Amino acid sequence: MTRLLIAASGTGGHVFPALAVTESLPADWKLHWLGVPDRMEIELVPRSIPLHTVRAGGLQGRGLSQLINLARLTLATVNVAQLIHKQGIEMVFTTGGYIAAPAILAARLCRIPVVLHESNAVPGRVTRLLGHLCNHVALGFDQAATRLARCNVTVTGTPVREAFLAPAPLPDWVPRGTGPLLLIIGGSQGAVGLNNMVRPLVHKLLEAGCRIVHLTGAHDQGRGIDHHEGYVELPFSDEMPGLMQHSDLAISRAGAGTISELLACECPAVFVPFPQATDHHQEVNANAVAAGGAAVLVLQHQSDHPALEQILWRLLGPRLRSCTGELDPINRLKSHAKKMSQGSASTAVKDLLEKTFLNVKGSE
Repeated sequence: MTRLLIAASGTGGHVFPALAVTESLPADWKLHWLGVPDRMEIELVPRSIPLHTVRAGGLQGRGLSQLINLARLTLATVNVAQLIHKQGIEMVFTTGGYIAAPAILAARLCRIPVVLHESNAVPGRVTRLLGHLCNHVALGFDQAATRLARCNVTVTGTPVREAFLAPAPLPDWVPRGTGPLLLIIGGSQGAVGLNNMVRPLVHKLLEAGCRIVHLTGAHDQGRGIDHHEGYVELPFSDEMPGLMQHSDLAISRAGAGTISELLACECPAVFVPFPQATDHHQEVNANAVAAGGAAVLVLQHQSDHPALEQILWRLLGPRLRSCTGELDPINRLKSHAKKMSQGSASTAVKDLLEKTFLNVKGSE
């Protein structure tokens, strides 16, 4: 039995890939989860996995702010090291973010192996600063390797949960009909800029025959404005596998987790990267998928700009005119999405964890 501490916190981009890995691990592994109080992992981590929390801050800041963050990091590292000793943890796996820093440092202090998964094409700050302290860094995109010259890296793809890999039904609340189904994903934190781009186009698309499911995010203020039998607007949905598998096209931000889920479901996408994302990593993520032919990239713009509208008519137009086959650009995107799908990523990460653990144990 291997005792593994999983450090993943804060956003779906960190938590969901870690949950996907747990589904692939051997049944005799004893898992513990390290998170942060009041974040989404509190609700998402299965009750069968003991959840431990620490206060963790970023590595950024200057002056007093930097000193406070360093003090928090030191305290968190000590707390994680104590947890490792108390629970007999033998290895750490982390998906990056703030919680990764104390997890990696504590693992080094306790002299146990640590594996880090970096899902974005542009590695995060913690990965860049501390990746070389890890036994291995697994990558979601091969583009990230060029920025991690000191690290031992392997491209695995980003794990997705098993629910996205098995056939799922279309939710019964989705508008029925023959028109193409457009899925708009505002994200768990909301995407006001994306929503503002899409809303002026909704009535035109509906009148042309589209069906639309619009997941606005919890913080969008424009929800409830549009009413149409072909349009459903919700803050979020926990039936994403069925929605992605049955949608003709998605409009979404370009977080690595969402990209991996869309590819696993072979769902073509128009990506609108969050312009304030650190190091513009969402734009780089989207470019990588667009270069593979599975998506189209549109930069965020004012609602009166025609870019998104032109792209949507180009992609959806043939289906609205019942033109399919080779003349259908969505079919071409879908075929490339199938080729880029990372459905085996969870197994690849699981194999890497097993290999790393056996190598370290074998050298002792």
